[in-house]
Amino acid sequence: MKELVEYIAKSLADKPEAVVVTEEPDEEGLKLTLKVDDADKGRIIGKQGRIAQAMRTLIRVKAAKAGTKARLEIL
Repeated sequence: MKELVEYIAKSLADKPEAVVVTEEPDEEGLKLTLKVDDADKGRIIGKQGRIAQAMRTLIRVKAAKAGTKARLEIL
């Protein structure tokens, strides 16, 4: 899942080298944290949060297929 988030974020960002994705276990399942450059935050989140919501949906679907839960946090 980390690779999926990283691929999407790097494709959208103007500074792909600043994209960092960390993956850590959580009490609910898996927590993914996406850190991007301040200038790219708007591009990653999208208008009305649509891109961020789409990425979260993809993560939830992939986690459900793996039999776990996952959530994405954008910093």
